[in-house]
Amino acid sequence: MSTTTQAAGGPTPVIADLVTHPPQPRPEPAGFRHGVGFWSVAAAFAVIMSFSAVPTPLYGLYAERDGFGSLTITIVYAVYAVGVVLALVAVGHVSDWYGRRRVMVPALLVAALSAVLFLVWRDLAGLVVARFVSGLAVGATTATATAWITELHAARRPAATRRRAEIVGAATNLGGIGAGPLIGGVLAQWVAKPLTVPYLVFLALMAAGAIGLALTPETRTLAPADRPRYHPQRIKAPAQARAPFAGALIGAFIAFAALAFFMSLAPTFLAGPLGHPSLALAGAVAFLVFAAAVAAQVLPARFGRQTLASLGALFITAGSAALVVAVQLSAPSLWLFLVGGAVLGFGGGAYFKSSLATVIAVSEPANRAGALTSFFLAGYIGLSIPAVGLGVLAQHVAPNTALLIFGVLLVAGVTASAGFLLRRPQ
Repeated sequence: MSTTTQAAGGPTPVIADLVTHPPQPRPEPAGFRHGVGFWSVAAAFAVIMSFSAVPTPLYGLYAERDGFGSLTITIVYAVYAVGVVLALVAVGHVSDWYGRRRVMVPALLVAALSAVLFLVWRDLAGLVVARFVSGLAVGATTATATAWITELHAARRPAATRRRAEIVGAATNLGGIGAGPLIGGVLAQWVAKPLTVPYLVFLALMAAGAIGLALTPETRTLAPADRPRYHPQRIKAPAQARAPFAGALIGAFIAFAALAFFMSLAPTFLAGPLGHPSLALAGAVAFLVFAAAVAAQVLPARFGRQTLASLGALFITAGSAALVVAVQLSAPSLWLFLVGGAVLGFGGGAYFKSSLATVIAVSEPANRAGALTSFFLAGYIGLSIPAVGLGVLAQHVAPNTALLIFGVLLVAGVTASAGFLLRRPQ
């Protein structure tokens, strides 16, 4: 009876309640988009860094195609490094003024342009220009992406420490550089068009990365009236932390210098004194070294910055010695070469982690990209000058001797900087 009355006189209480108070969409978790954006930026960052290192195991194919030697390979690498440094100085810091997305999306498009140049401009001049453009993309990305990752993490987990962001930022940077040669080498070894397919693969990855960046929340904006007049990046230490900041720049130089050998001439040593010309192996060796550097990023938090710097100095010294011995033996040892590379990579990663954590800790959000730009500028100078010097040196002395000189200079640099880096900040 009551049911009939309700049917004749109006909706049931449940339906009436739904009409009066329609269901609301479930609220988005606090910072949910920032959490998704955190991984989107990390993925796009990894793609750009990986792409920058894809040509490493392919240089032998380019040399065979165009008829040049190791000195030209060194020049091509130097052109890439020049592009990185120029972009760091010119635009690495401007995301502090215009926003992270407005810098990183164009940087991703510049990387895509570089891939197109590799595909359509098939001679030595095209290789040089494409590497330079790739360097511009990396220089515009490194500081911007690292700052964006840090800020997205803070928005998603405001009560958490920066440790997760530091690990992801550093691992994405170093891991991306290591993954590039592995992908390029494997594809070059087993696909029909080794100088085409790797770039097509990365073009597809860049397209996906651009979509992710477009949907990621902005974390840094300034009204036009508040933006300073444009100026190139200046290396300016935070007033309250000049000594730690200077130590971090030295640490960045040493860390990247330790990894420089494998970014430039490792394939030459593998194919020459070690007798292993496989492109896949060349890519795997580079990946091994940078994977070891990534492993250093997940050391427990109880390993403070000074402890990390000590470990870095120890492992860089031991790895350098192992590499030199591996190629100086009457029967050069591939296994000792691999172990030495992994030890050297771990040491460089520990130095990198200590230095990056210092820069993030002492920099204010308003100037964070600028501080990180100075950090990466020091790092890429360390990545370029020693590698170029080693390539030039190899034209005048035997490769084994060149590596010995490189190892001695690297250990001397670690020794000279250790006292400054290990000094306890006030």
